[in-house]
Amino acid sequence: MTHAELQTKRIRPWQFHQTAGLEEWRVLGEGACSYFRTGSFAAGARLVHEIGARLDVEGRHPDIDLRAEGVTVRLITLTQDYYGLTEQDVELARQISALARELGIPADPSAVQTVQVTVDALDMSRVVPFWRALLGYQDRAGSPEDLIDPHGRGAPFYFQQMDAPRPQRNRVHLDVFVPHDQAEARIAAAIAAGGRLLSDEHAPSHWVLADPEGNEACVGTCN
Repeated sequence: MTHAELQTKRIRPWQFHQTAGLEEWRVLGEGACSYFRTGSFAAGARLVHEIGARLDVEGRHPDIDLRAEGVTVRLITLTQDYYGLTEQDVELARQISALARELGIPADPSAVQTVQVTVDALDMSRVVPFWRALLGYQDRAGSPEDLIDPHGRGAPFYFQQMDAPRPQRNRVHLDVFVPHDQAEARIAAAIAAGGRLLSDEHAPSHWVLADPEGNEACVGTCN
């Protein structure tokens, strides 16, 4: 497959998870992610340096979060009409995992997650511009219902169309995206902590939970 084909061939989350060599990665709401337990800031800085110096990214730059105990890497393709994964992300994930193994740095995909804020709106043409201006966000490629941080730091906002007012139900909730093999444990922990399951109609894509006062949150897997 040519470089151009790698850049443009889109793949779904389930295809990514079924691809050999990507066992250390999980697709969440904001792309394919992995966490590397470096154990020190210096080791993490070395991993980040090696990714930048040695990988053939061809103009692509992974989103990298460097902390004292580990490094989180996120891969996602952003174009004017697409926000998702391509075969190039598959190749980059393989290269990054191989580099981490060479440096003796273990991966822990159970440690990754992303959070999304969801706002229910009756008139999205009025509500979305307010949040876009307030947050300094921009529209997500190909999705007028989404706003994203152009700097890749803040949680994305998703706007859900309402059919009628719901005065007795909250209109803002969190979407917590976790690895597909961690979802049931996370839900069980939330229920044990006093929450309750409202719906599993769309499982394993997502579950709807509520806290003891009825405030809602969804646990999603992007499967």
